Amino acid sequence: MHNTKARSGWGRGGPGSDAPDEAPVCDLVVSVINYRTAEMTIRCAETVLAALEGVDGHVALVDNFSDDGSVETLQAWIDALGPDAPVSLTAAPTNTGFSGGHNIGIRARKARFYLIFNSDAELKPGAARALLDCAAANPRAGLIGSRLEYENGEVQISCFRFPSAWSELIRAAGTGLVTKLLARHNVPLAMPPDPSQIDWVSFASVMVRAEMVDQIGMMDEGYFLYSEDTEYSWRARQAGWGVVYEPRARAVHHRGGSAPVKAQAAAKKRIPAYFYASRSRFMATAHGRAGLIAANLAWHLGRGVAMLRILMGSKNHRTVAHESRDVWINALDPFGDRRQPGS
Repeated sequence: MHNTKARSGWGRGGPGSDAPDEAPVCDLVVSVINYRTAEMTIRCAETVLAALEGVDGHVALVDNFSDDGSVETLQAWIDALGPDAPVSLTAAPTNTGFSGGHNIGIRARKARFYLIFNSDAELKPGAARALLDCAAANPRAGLIGSRLEYENGEVQISCFRFPSAWSELIRAAGTGLVTKLLARHNVPLAMPPDPSQIDWVSFASVMVRAEMVDQIGMMDEGYFLYSEDTEYSWRARQAGWGVVYEPRARAVHHRGGSAPVKAQAAAKKRIPAYFYASRSRFMATAHGRAGLIAANLAWHLGRGVAMLRILMGSKNHRTVAHESRDVWINALDPFGDRRQPGS
């Protein structure tokens, strides 16, 4: 099995940090990545600052090499807040992806906990305190997921089982009967979830325990975007840490504000190669290379079921463009090129 631990110790500031020994320790650092959405990131950060009221916290903004004036816009906003504002900005020299960007945010300052938070989300008042209280009540919880909501307050699915060959069969078949027969392998969980069934939670808003980060290492930068949350939760569970859902910690998640994949999938357009590269990397990590091949074959079997239904008159089983070919991206080298744009 490939080692994706990507271990980084505490260093002198945060995990892997070069901050001095006397760097202040706070309770919570909130890491937010910006990529060419400076105004949206500022709106996000404003909600985070409000939600940190009464909490010893810090907002670590990371610009992932937007190269569009975002750094100047974000720095001007920080300067306007005043010298005592608990906000910092790091400009990454390259686009480091989701994992790399949040690793920079985590390294920004030493803290007891780190909240990985999407720039297309808004943190509700009381959410930070609810996460910290949940962590205190669950000392072996390494990751604590928030309740994600749409703008109208409707809950989003944010708790999941780990993907497998069985879940790929379900996904490709898109058929109620197959989903029902294999329900215990279906990835998304009904909300609110049975706590015993949660394997991983969405990293649109998740708090991670510094003690766990020190043990299992930083996020795997072999993922550019997608599946890094699945892998990090998998690695945490392998090390004996729990994954918990805290519905009192609410966040509005606008979805798609910082990445196009969900919108492209809904429109059945071709999805970027990095999505499939990440999928291959996780399947091989969790299930071995043979498990990755089995997952791909299961996808094709499921697609055969869907095609049969199309022949029988169903019109709702059109797949994402080119997916039958793209599921094989990196199949022979699952730990190779992460296929990020421009690479």
